[in-house]
Amino acid sequence: MSQESDTERTAGDLRNTGLSLKHERTWDYELDRIVEAVEERDAKKIGLQFPEGLKRRAGRVADDLRHLLPDDATVLISGQPCYGACDLDTYMMRRTDVFVHFGHSPMKESDKIIYVPLFSNVDVTPIMEESLSELTTPEEDDAVGLVTTAQHMNQFDEMRSWLEERGYDVETRRGDERLTNEGQVLGCNYASADVDADQILYVGGGKFHPLGLAMEHPDKKVIIADPVNNVVTIADTEKFMKQRYGAVHRAMDAEEWGVVFCTKIGQGRWDVAEEIVENNDSAYMLTMDEVTPDRLTNFGFDAYVNTGCPRITTDDGPQFKQPMLTPGEYKIAIGEKPLDSLSFDTFHGTW
Repeated sequence: MSQESDTERTAGDLRNTGLSLKHERTWDYELDRIVEAVEERDAKKIGLQFPEGLKRRAGRVADDLRHLLPDDATVLISGQPCYGACDLDTYMMRRTDVFVHFGHSPMKESDKIIYVPLFSNVDVTPIMEESLSELTTPEEDDAVGLVTTAQHMNQFDEMRSWLEERGYDVETRRGDERLTNEGQVLGCNYASADVDADQILYVGGGKFHPLGLAMEHPDKKVIIADPVNNVVTIADTEKFMKQRYGAVHRAMDAEEWGVVFCTKIGQGRWDVAEEIVENNDSAYMLTMDEVTPDRLTNFGFDAYVNTGCPRITTDDGPQFKQPMLTPGEYKIAIGEKPLDSLSFDTFHGTW
């Protein structure tokens, strides 16, 4: 198995945190499994897809594979943006015999796709020890929900046992069919945190996942134990909520709306987009694969509704010149729902 040391900021959630890595990470690209699949299928074209933070490793992984594969095998690298397991390069999939998706756990099972989740080697025990200062003690509240990301699922049982040894009743569940593992959260799905516990311990890098979790479960205290940056914090949604309320208020005077339907395979909510357009004569359907501020500015509508990946709104929302709303926020802006119904946009069971 090929492993590679990586001290750069490779996980997508770390890009905007302003933090630098405190621990060296080693990724296992599972090249032996890829080579075995190529041999079994007598594959000639092998496609590789990497998330944004790992694209600079693509050339080295391709080189390693070339040394292991037959001379007549061709290795292709996807240049398409990739932000999750729902964001597959379907063009490359159709034109390769084996398609390898790195960095995420399976969301859509397929004989043609090989998912390599790239488990982290960072020891989570020290940061969990530090998180005890924010968790209530077992005597006060013995229940704690435990969640993590795909990169740390290889240590999930260890995390649960560690908490149980300290007297906690650890509540976990697998959310829905978009989630591969028990206790796993995605940037668009936090159903695994819907457990009988007032406090949730999120073990993983970055702040986006726990922020969304805290938004969807406002009654729970969300403790962030980041083993990569070696820091424990509490998810605070106040700044994010102010941004969202501001966007809704600016959109209330909009006369023309652009309704964005994302054509990426795992991100389309056609029924949602269609319903908005059918019920608003001043709403226009826009289909695109990559949703960017520049692309929307060219249309000149007063405001936009994003029915694709929720992270387009939450991550890039402030960069759009016109208000970019979620479907729920749109209903608030046009007066169909009260302002206090604002909530985090998530995907549940959508493919």
